[in-house]
Amino acid sequence: MRWRSGRRSNNIEDRRSSGPARMRFPFPAGGGGKKGGGISLGSIVVILVLMFVFDINPLELLGGGGTLAPTSSEQSVEPQSSGGQAGDDEMKAFVSVVLADTEDTWHAAFKELGRSYKEPRLVLFRGAVQSACGFAQAAMGPFYCPGDQKVYLDLSFFEDLRRQHGAPGDFAQAYVIAHEIGHHVQNLLGTSGKVQQAQRGVDKSGANELSVMLELQADCYAGIWAHRAESARQILEEGDIEEALRAANAIGDDRLQKESRGYITPDSFTHGTSEQRMRWFKRGLTTGSLESCNTFATNSL
Repeated sequence: MRWRSGRRSNNIEDRRSSGPARMRFPFPAGGGGKKGGGISLGSIVVILVLMFVFDINPLELLGGGGTLAPTSSEQSVEPQSSGGQAGDDEMKAFVSVVLADTEDTWHAAFKELGRSYKEPRLVLFRGAVQSACGFAQAAMGPFYCPGDQKVYLDLSFFEDLRRQHGAPGDFAQAYVIAHEIGHHVQNLLGTSGKVQQAQRGVDKSGANELSVMLELQADCYAGIWAHRAESARQILEEGDIEEALRAANAIGDDRLQKESRGYITPDSFTHGTSEQRMRWFKRGLTTGSLESCNTFATNSL
């Protein structure tokens, strides 16, 4: 991906130097909790609620790291942090350029709709973070919080994407960022709120299906960004699209479930299969049109 000469966004909020946030777990009332004791049932419920709010696939916490690793012949050209200041600065610069590029893309797209695009902020954190949606740990992966209109990202996720999920490459990383920005677009357009309202009136299986539609649309929006950014600024290099598709394939619900427990349960899918995620990204990439990303009005996801 051609990114080094790109504009950098001013909407980066770097919280890494403050260290990991800490979550205090309440102990059961009536003297049942002891210092250093286990987490209460109420705390477990809170965590599960947070996972739902953050749009987190719990399989990531159940050992979803058993995905394919890159072979020795693969060459990764993404910016990498070696734990030093130089590596951290390069990764921050990369994220800032990608974020700026999404800003340019969606400002233009919203203008076509006769609307104004409100830029989100992207928070870099390390280990854990507190957001308007609650507390989150890095193991949960990147997420978008509609409460404060911010994307939260621990840069270590990109290393996990490369090592654990077999999806190296700077454009794989850009796809992840663009997907989360896609959720911001959904929030601005009112789609997220409508989905949340609809989920309250259906059972768990129906709510999961709506979640899949929302996630696949965010994948399609990531494709729109790639399409329009390439048309306007020629950012793509050979192999970039394959990197993004490899990432989409690696984090499909079916693949994560198969690798974590050996079987799949489609009714529990919340993000879509590998095939669906790749296909909807490619649809946005091919068309560059918001109308083509209406996952809620199709006979086949």
